[in-house]
Amino acid sequence: MAKPVKDWFVHWRATTSRLLLSYGVFFVIWGTLLLGLIYWETVQYLQVRTDRDLVQQIDFMRHVEHARLQPILDDYVLLEGANYNSWGMFDAHGGWLAGDVARLPPELKVDGGPLRVNADEVIAMDALPLEQNLTVIAGRLDNGNILALAHTAGLTAHISGIIKHALWWGLSFTLVPGLIGGLILNRAPRRRIRQIETATQPIMHGDLRQRLPVSQRGDELDRLAAIVNGMLDQIEQLMGEVKGVCDNIAHDLRTPLTRLRSQLYRAQQQIPEEDPNKELVEHCVGDIDEVLGRFRALLRISELEDRRRREGFVAVNLGEILQHVYELYAPLAEDRQQSFVLRTEPGLIVQADPDLLFEALGNLVANAIKFTPAGGKVALSVRHAGPAQARIDVMDSGPGIPAEQRQAVWQRFYRGEGSRETPGHGLGLSIVAAIAKLHDFELHIQGGQDGTIVGMDCRLQT
Repeated sequence: MAKPVKDWFVHWRATTSRLLLSYGVFFVIWGTLLLGLIYWETVQYLQVRTDRDLVQQIDFMRHVEHARLQPILDDYVLLEGANYNSWGMFDAHGGWLAGDVARLPPELKVDGGPLRVNADEVIAMDALPLEQNLTVIAGRLDNGNILALAHTAGLTAHISGIIKHALWWGLSFTLVPGLIGGLILNRAPRRRIRQIETATQPIMHGDLRQRLPVSQRGDELDRLAAIVNGMLDQIEQLMGEVKGVCDNIAHDLRTPLTRLRSQLYRAQQQIPEEDPNKELVEHCVGDIDEVLGRFRALLRISELEDRRRREGFVAVNLGEILQHVYELYAPLAEDRQQSFVLRTEPGLIVQADPDLLFEALGNLVANAIKFTPAGGKVALSVRHAGPAQARIDVMDSGPGIPAEQRQAVWQRFYRGEGSRETPGHGLGLSIVAAIAKLHDFELHIQGGQDGTIVGMDCRLQT
């Protein structure tokens, strides 16, 4: 469930979704304010009109003859269809005489203005079944009695209900299409982003020949992709020039250095054993061999960085490759009085170049044996590490690699403090890193109680 939730969260972080959501929120707020203003203006108008009507009605009732008052009051109740009208007659001291209005509110002033009260404060419980708000007015008649008229604005409540329904329907018609529209409008940008993400994966792994897709629409994403493609053109050109210069230097120097070595070697063979210059020439030949070894390693790394070699990948059984590495280096470990162990699992198949994979694992095992003291332990293993994943580990009980140097050791010519006195030129692990990058494998270095573990995560063939 974690991935769908994450995809949903990323989906609504898109610019289109944010714009739609912002517009929806703005529209809802504005619509609410607008309908609220209409509602308030309407209610105020109806209340003012109700108050004016009640004042006119109570003035009319006070001038009606006493004999005609009862029928007019009954008509006042019966003829009102949209609203509820009621009345009550009280004596001069406020005692109830007749009508549904059974009580006079203490706040109500006789011959004063209208007062808004709850229905249960003035109306008998069985006269008005629903709890409502009433507007009440009272006036004194010529005979001293007090007439109270009560009016509930059913029209006001009806109009208020219409406005509230319009508000809810407006919210629904805004939010629901907004959400659906966001989902629909986001599909095309998300598809473009996935295409760009797919195109950048080879670039991240060193294939600078790849370019981001550009559509015919010419929108912001196309403009950004065009800018990035222009940058990649320049980077590819510069990297090609630097790589070409380095390769040419290494290649061009190999020939004179090889010729110089041959001449020194012939001179060394002609120098008598007792001549002290023989040892000096021998050291010179060794130094030239070391330089030539570095040039060969640099050209090897340059060759491995050409991703066209992936075209020759085949299905490789990791257990068999590890077995070949073990058989090659087991005698060396035995000569150094080291314990060399192999642990494999069957059925671990990857797409790889078997020769390159053998070279990378051989370099790791050779390094482990070189830096492990006599009587130490070296282990080579491969195992399942999750769905479609395998993990190759090379463990040794040597001095280990400090945590702050574990990323730097993959760089060319880097040598840690503890390995400067050990023969080598600092390119072995760089070759391993280049081979792993070519195969899209991931390298890790861990330090444990048993020593250093160099791991390689491989994607299994499905």
